[in-house]
This record gives sequence, C-alpha cells and structure tokens, in this order.
Amino acid sequence: MDANERIRQQVTTNPVVLYMKGTPDAPMCGFSAAAVQILEACGVEEVTTVNVLEDAEVRQGIKEFSNWPTIPQLYVNGEFVGGSDIMREMYQSGELKKLFAK
Repeated sequence: MDANERIRQQVTTNPVVLYMKGTPDAPMCGFSAAAVQILEACGVEEVTTVNVLEDAEVRQGIKEFSNWPTIPQLYVNGEFVGGSDIMREMYQSGELKKLFAK
C-alpha cells in the first residue's frame, strides 16, 4: 500500500486524524503542540495521530493528498479542516467545537 492509500484509509476510517510532528505527549514543533492543545480545549478525546517524522513517505504524501504545504493537518470525518492557524481561527470563532458536536 503506498502512502496515498494509507492516508486515504486513515482519514476515512477514523473520525478525527491529526498529522503532526511528534506525538500528543511529545510534540516536535510549536504548531503541532498548538494543534493538540486546541483539540483538547474542544474536548476531543479520541483522535488518531500520525507522527510524520516516522514516515518520510507520509510526511510528503500528506502535503500532496491535501494540497496543503504544512504540517500539522487536521481531518474530521474524512474532510480536510486545515493546519494549526486555521484550527486556531475556527476554535476562537466557535466553529471548530461545532464540527466535533456533529
């Protein structure tokens, strides 16, 4: 299975997927740390995280899959939401929390 197929499977079989650098307990960049904090603030308890630092194919593949150049990237119910800046904006407006309430 190539990286694109693995990514497609991950985002379609898990309700919330965060592609990040590091892990929720040990994020390897400030943007990934912010993304984890935002999800926690929204009360999201079940999130599948993918550490892109462990897989170079996924690290590059996720950028092509979403047509988004940066990591972290959040997917909810198979749909690309955005990176940490978009997550922050959506959190501040209340829109992100509504997305998880569905």
